[in-house]
Amino acid sequence: MSSQLEKVKELIELRQEARLGGGQKAIDKQHERGKYTARERIAQLLDEGSFEELDMFVRHRCTNFGQEKKSYLGDGVVTGYGTIDGRLVYVFAQDFTVFGGSLSETMALKICKIMDMAMKMGAPVIGLNDSGGARIQEGINALAGYAEIFQRNIMASGVIPQISAILGPCAGGAVYSPALTDFTIMAKGISYMFLTGPKVVKTVTGEDVTQDALGGAEVHSAKSGVCHFAAEDGEDALRIIRKLFSYIPQNNMEEPPLVECNDPIDRLEDSLNEIIPDSATRPYDMYEVIGAIVDNGEFLEVQRDYARNLIVGFARFNGQAVGIVANQPKYLAGVLDSNASRKGARFVRFCDAFNIPLVTLVDVPGFLPGTGQEYNGVILHGAKLLYAFGEATVPKVTVTLRKSYGGSHIVMSCKQLRGDMNYAWPTAEIAVMGGAGAVEVLYAREAKTAENPAEFLAEKEAEYNKLFCNPYNAAKYGYIDDVIEPRNTRFRIIRALQQLATKKVTNPAKKHGNIPL
Repeated sequence: MSSQLEKVKELIELRQEARLGGGQKAIDKQHERGKYTARERIAQLLDEGSFEELDMFVRHRCTNFGQEKKSYLGDGVVTGYGTIDGRLVYVFAQDFTVFGGSLSETMALKICKIMDMAMKMGAPVIGLNDSGGARIQEGINALAGYAEIFQRNIMASGVIPQISAILGPCAGGAVYSPALTDFTIMAKGISYMFLTGPKVVKTVTGEDVTQDALGGAEVHSAKSGVCHFAAEDGEDALRIIRKLFSYIPQNNMEEPPLVECNDPIDRLEDSLNEIIPDSATRPYDMYEVIGAIVDNGEFLEVQRDYARNLIVGFARFNGQAVGIVANQPKYLAGVLDSNASRKGARFVRFCDAFNIPLVTLVDVPGFLPGTGQEYNGVILHGAKLLYAFGEATVPKVTVTLRKSYGGSHIVMSCKQLRGDMNYAWPTAEIAVMGGAGAVEVLYAREAKTAENPAEFLAEKEAEYNKLFCNPYNAAKYGYIDDVIEPRNTRFRIIRALQQLATKKVTNPAKKHGNIPL
């Protein structure tokens, strides 16, 4: 055999060794835990045969604690690029079979390299996390590696989309990279995130808590809001990423993908003409409205189980991707609170950063009252949503279905926050407050001297409602561009978006604003 053939043979053998990661036994253990290996995950995520791996032959440089005797090709992370639906993406997948996926200096360098490439090429980065945290043997070098990754997350924010999937443990400093990215997907039963684990919690606070109860997918998707999508398993998490990817552009200079639409733009939805209950206090389901007006009823909801009084997610109108923000009357009557405001603000800012138009569906009676909300800083949280809508320069279409009162009216993309097209259904009630509350303030003195105070207030409430709790008072001043028939909502939104396709608005030149965090 020639020396060249021998060298080729050596290369092939080294590649085979690298593809085994921590070895067959470690791979079998990973499978026993119900988890896939890093390379299996990449194969499921990307278009078949599109993955090009980089830095397969990197090894760690640590000589502490006998580490020089244990070394694996690739050093615990698989990095490279490929395509999803033919579109370029960069990806890294931590390999739990190598040192528990723990982060070393060289692993960080590998991840940073593809993040730098993604920024140069203007393509998204997807991180598949499955790591025991910092490699303790490397000490400060591992911490420096994390900080290098975080700095790149920050620089890439709003420039290229960043998506994180948590497919195993993600603890300590490691949690900050997913927290800095645009979307975090967790898989039920196999993933968890926390800054300090159950043992430390027990030592410091005395609490007994399991990993799942402390930082599992259900906890972070429903209670903390850290997780945007809770997947049923690892495969489902990767399917969600592919679906999410179809709505977002490559970078902040491009438009989201336009898909062919076979759903007629002038499709009438007669059910919408009767969906609002006669009683103002009775709920209805906003999901029914969304499903009726978007292309083919398809809606990818974000943070479905968190702050359910506000719905956010992606849909299409005539093939164009949009972000939807909608109050949900079925949950807490659709009021805004601290969590809903934060959820909405973050989603609006993502859409604005990546040129995704916003469609806002309004039915909001106000902000949730009480000491709990006030002590939690609801003023600041509400201001975040206000700031996000006011800052956004993408096309903004707002439809008021029923209630839109007081401060919550302003916050939900009103005309004065540069709403481009503001429509209302005939059932809309746009006022400073509801009739009952208003007359108690306006006629408090007269009610005391009235022969029948209840009857007097009821009469004044009816007068107030006729005058103010309708869309025509706002339309009189041009704050509502048109009052539309509910069944025509889809057509009117599409027409508005078509008109707004060439919108050009720039904010004043500045380093950055100071959003009320």
